[in-house]
Amino acid sequence: MLAELDVHLLAALDAQATRHETPCGTGRMVWRVWNASGGAPVMLLHGGSGSWRHWVKQIPWLSAQRMVIAPDIPGLGESDDPPAPQDPATIAGVLVQGLSGIVPDTAAMDLVGFSFGAITSGHVARLLAPRLRSVTICGAGALGTPRSPTQLVKVRDKQGAEKVAAHRHNLAALMFADAQKIDALALEIQEINSQAARLRSRQFAPSGNLKAALAAATGVPVNAVWGERDAVAWPNLQQRIDALHEARPDARVAVVPGAGHWVAYEAAAEFDALLRDWLAPNR
Repeated sequence: MLAELDVHLLAALDAQATRHETPCGTGRMVWRVWNASGGAPVMLLHGGSGSWRHWVKQIPWLSAQRMVIAPDIPGLGESDDPPAPQDPATIAGVLVQGLSGIVPDTAAMDLVGFSFGAITSGHVARLLAPRLRSVTICGAGALGTPRSPTQLVKVRDKQGAEKVAAHRHNLAALMFADAQKIDALALEIQEINSQAARLRSRQFAPSGNLKAALAAATGVPVNAVWGERDAVAWPNLQQRIDALHEARPDARVAVVPGAGHWVAYEAAAEFDALLRDWLAPNR
């Protein structure tokens, strides 16, 4: 019954959104927009092997106040593959081009990116610097620091309870610090996302890709949040914070105690409080 309720929640959120399609390589990129007539837009970029569903905890309350834009990043979710070279800078260009068909080019907006979406956010911020109110990176890598290895298991060759167990293992290894917080909704999102994932985004995490992009995004306020026990940053989280401050000494940083990589889900209350502050109208 709980899994059925979770599917209903995702379907209800999807039904409330307006769907847009824009060019992406030889195919199309899929966008979802909530509250199109709301306040200043906020764009949410999901993580690797993900989709807009990574933001399931934030979309309801954010869309009650703001226009919320949550695309499926090219190569992931329902969006087709990006053109070559399939890297964050190219993907950011596709995003910016598509965005122009969804909101006016003059619209001031906030940008929030998780994991691979954080890397991409840095490149989007570089391109949109004059009109961005802020960019918030969550669980970010690509700051030129080591990435801790995570041992994941293959899922697509499994069925039934064995597949659920594999998803639970992978969420515990990579996304959650407290395995007890892996609920039916997280498992459902993981199943949908992993089935559609094609782009191999983990290759960019050890680079300095994001660090360079944020250094070039002059004038855009930068916020950053990590879970204290983020699996890909632990035990070198302070190195990531120091690297960010080398590029952007003005960046505001928060660490959520006891949380893992998918901090926006595992510690939604704490994460949402940070967003409410950082995205406030007077910021």
